[in-house]
Amino acid sequence: MKTSLYHIQLNVSNPKVSLPFYKKLFSYFEYKIIDESENHIGASNGLTDFWIISTEKKHLDKKFHRKSTGLNHISFKVSSKEKVDIFVNDFLKKNKIKPLYDGAKEFPEYREGYYAVYFEDPDRIKFEVTYIPQNK
Repeated sequence: MKTSLYHIQLNVSNPKVSLPFYKKLFSYFEYKIIDESENHIGASNGLTDFWIISTEKKHLDKKFHRKSTGLNHISFKVSSKEKVDIFVNDFLKKNKIKPLYDGAKEFPEYREGYYAVYFEDPDRIKFEVTYIPQNK
């Protein structure tokens, strides 16, 4: 059975900090906000939805760490190295978000021509913007 990714839900510790971050990020990637309140947003690009929801108070004492069992990171694929660099300049620098691993660069250990930048959300959930050559 062939499937596609429908949605991802991320629970956030502080919606007053995280929801503005995600609204900017999803707007940059041309996702539309399809539902929102003071405690959540839903965003969609017509193929994949993201739901960013405030963590229930009874679970706030448990901190996220990407090296633990569960989500490690989420990657957005773009069509060129230049688009990765544009994202760095137009989104990360503009919003004073520090890239991880010395910024955008090639990662030949993953695949020839693999070019990416990694960054974190306010709860330290890791994201990646990636270019992968098609014929390699």
